[in-house]
Amino acid sequence: MKKALQRCTLLSILMIAATSFSQHNDFLTQVNYKGAFGLSNWAADWSALSHYGIMAPQTTPGADVVSVRDSDIAAGATIYWTADKTYLLEGRVFVDAGAVLNIQAGTVIKGKPGQGKNASALIVARGGKIYAEGTPTRPIIFTAESDDLNNPLVPAANEVGLWGGLIILGKARINQPAGETNIEGIPTTEPRGMYGGQDDDDCSGVLRYVSIRHGGTEIGEGNEINGLTLGGVGRGTVISHVEVWSNKDDGFEWFGGTVNCDHLVAAFCKDDAIDIDEGFRGKLQFIFAIQADSTGDHLGEHDGAPADFVAQEPKAYPVIYNATYLGAGVNGSAGQRIFRLRENFGGEYKNCIFGDYPGNGVTIEDKLEPDARDRLESGELLLQNNIWFNLASNDINVIGEEAWTAAYLADASNGNTVEDPLLNGISRAQDNGLDPRPRTDGPAYKNLAAYPDDDFFVKANYKGAFGS
Repeated sequence: MKKALQRCTLLSILMIAATSFSQHNDFLTQVNYKGAFGLSNWAADWSALSHYGIMAPQTTPGADVVSVRDSDIAAGATIYWTADKTYLLEGRVFVDAGAVLNIQAGTVIKGKPGQGKNASALIVARGGKIYAEGTPTRPIIFTAESDDLNNPLVPAANEVGLWGGLIILGKARINQPAGETNIEGIPTTEPRGMYGGQDDDDCSGVLRYVSIRHGGTEIGEGNEINGLTLGGVGRGTVISHVEVWSNKDDGFEWFGGTVNCDHLVAAFCKDDAIDIDEGFRGKLQFIFAIQADSTGDHLGEHDGAPADFVAQEPKAYPVIYNATYLGAGVNGSAGQRIFRLRENFGGEYKNCIFGDYPGNGVTIEDKLEPDARDRLESGELLLQNNIWFNLASNDINVIGEEAWTAAYLADASNGNTVEDPLLNGISRAQDNGLDPRPRTDGPAYKNLAAYPDDDFFVKANYKGAFGS
């Protein structure tokens, strides 16, 4: 055995001394440097050297900055953005119809500051495609030009509106009367801002392990860009493990479409965390939202259709399981209520945890004909087997603002309860105190609704976005 190891060691030395790697060796990795480390420190994070502070923390090395302008991703082009460069969006940059943008894991994309016509954003036009496939250790980051990724204090964690955001437009059905319209956040004079169509299976590409930070700049008075806007995006698109952090407008907003999404995070957005409009019919699972203690509106603002066309088809019907929505804290100053459901909204929320909120739980409006109350009473709006906790009132009979909402939530057959879900920790400070996993001996592991029998939903044995 000892001789064998010596032979292996000698062979390795001879191979390295030869300054080239054998093309027929399936063990050695060909690299462009000498020594154990290149730009990436493979011993960071997991080793005791790192844990005990002996090894310097992993930092992102400086990268060449490539300015990107609107004409750079034209129809018919296939573009590759790589992790050895930082890409700087100079204003609105469209991935035109027929173009494909591929983004390597670990790539950083930054947006220049500016408002109005100078707002920076990446917009995937209808017929364009984006393939942004990060990994847990090499996420793709969209952020502001001023963001120093090696310094968590620059910009401050709560700074918003430093650039625009990411917008994806597709060909799936929406319930605007014309079947298509211009997306909010883009001037109506821009034809590439149109979305909607007749293809619910449309594919706009892949987003996986993507973080979108410090966005939401204004393009007009009271008109900001969402962190991630999805207009008429079809179910052929893959969206998984995407975070929106400190956005001035909503975190995520769906305008119609059928795209299915999982593992989403909306953290500290100044408007709504999760916004749904225009007949969205996708599936969502493992959704986490948390508000700061002094900013934010609803955790979920869900409209079924445009206010003047509430009977328009297709009807909204998202199916959402395993969400955890945490508000500004019961003593916080932000927000009105967890949910505002209106304009003929229907859909399902099941096996979720909602709470830590200074206002009421939910309003289900009855101002239009038809409206969300009609969907509730016809069995097309289901809030079932959810835990509610730490609200302005912890009485199940008053969590709903209207009599019909309160009666629905209090009906034991719907499985809603008011109780402590026993989360491991709730914090909005930079103190490592946030741990939204529920204890296994608590109510989050009991009284679950059955999951749909399809190939999208994971049949988790807990309520909320996280298991233990």
